[in-house]
Amino acid sequence: MNHLALLTVGATLLCGVLAIAGVRTYAAGRAQRQAVVDRLADERGLPVTGRRRRFPSVDRTLRATRFGRRLALRLTATGLDVTPGEFFVAMLGAVLALWLIAQATLAPFFGPIAALVAVWAAFAFLNWQRQKRIEKFINQLPELSRILANATQAGLALRTALGMAAEELEAPAGEELAKVSAKLAVGHSIDDALGELAERLPSRELVVLVTTLVLSNRAGGTVVGSLRNLTKTLEERKETRREVRTQLSQVVVTAYVVPLLGIGTLLLMNRIAPGAIDRMTSSFLGQLAVVAAFVLYGLGFFFIRRLSKIDV
Repeated sequence: MNHLALLTVGATLLCGVLAIAGVRTYAAGRAQRQAVVDRLADERGLPVTGRRRRFPSVDRTLRATRFGRRLALRLTATGLDVTPGEFFVAMLGAVLALWLIAQATLAPFFGPIAALVAVWAAFAFLNWQRQKRIEKFINQLPELSRILANATQAGLALRTALGMAAEELEAPAGEELAKVSAKLAVGHSIDDALGELAERLPSRELVVLVTTLVLSNRAGGTVVGSLRNLTKTLEERKETRREVRTQLSQVVVTAYVVPLLGIGTLLLMNRIAPGAIDRMTSSFLGQLAVVAAFVLYGLGFFFIRRLSKIDV
């Protein structure tokens, strides 16, 4: 009996030890897998946060297509912590929701129109996020140029100066320069690393800075004087862009108000005379009139935005 009790206790202890070892092995394997995923994401230029990704099968399927690869590049330029699969599923959900809402609120004819508007709004949101990130990066360029000039004047190499700037600057400049430093660390040339940066965040100011750094690196001359002058020029352009944006703010608001007035008119008409829109869109002429009205509102939005766009 005593031997049976000792055998039971020993077996229990052994199972406990094996369970602990199994849990530790599983945790180590999971950590290694996450490290590999983060490294691959960093090489592709994707944000690395370690959070669990949703819809991995959809994401893998999308990345195998040309549309998915282009979508991944656009998401990378926005700085959003979203995979192509997550964005695509969210967009489909918004399309379905707006389709059902427009169909129930206005008329069945407006369902497909609302779905197209949802798709356009999703990609317009990506363009807005990308432009917002570019603007923020441009505002950091004078400070970046100043850091590079000080580091170069202190005798540091350009690669070291870029790494120092990546540590000192906040996002998005810090994140983008960290990607440049990572590429330089694995053997990429300064021309290629800075060229990819200019492609991700295209702007005249960044192109001038990249061209200055690349030419100085090729020629081997001093870059301090050029960076000092460039810092002053970037500060002046920053103030000019702020003044232009302030002057055009009313025009930009008008561009968004014009199409909203059309949608508000439809809702008001349906509110005053319930079923009027449904009766109007039940005929071909009514549908043609609605489509023509939406096209004209879209053209108005496009032309107002186009006329109010001033490149500084």
